[in-house]
Amino acid sequence: MFKIPESFGSKYRFVMLAALRAEQLQQGALPRVETVSHKPTVMAQEEVAAGVVEAWDGSEPAQPETPAESEG
Repeated sequence: MFKIPESFGSKYRFVMLAALRAEQLQQGALPRVETVSHKPTVMAQEEVAAGVVEAWDGSEPAQPETPAESEG
């Protein structure tokens, strides 16, 4: 079972952000953290918990993800 970090004010926010990131991983995005799991949902949860995935509220244009950012 994955423990949601206390820094997240809402479990719903964590789940929604991880779900969106899992969808990106399933479509071919590169993982941002090293993990032993090959499941996109688990990788996404680890990325969100590590704080490498930020929520986007839509008020500013989205920054395209470059391969150099994904590898580091």
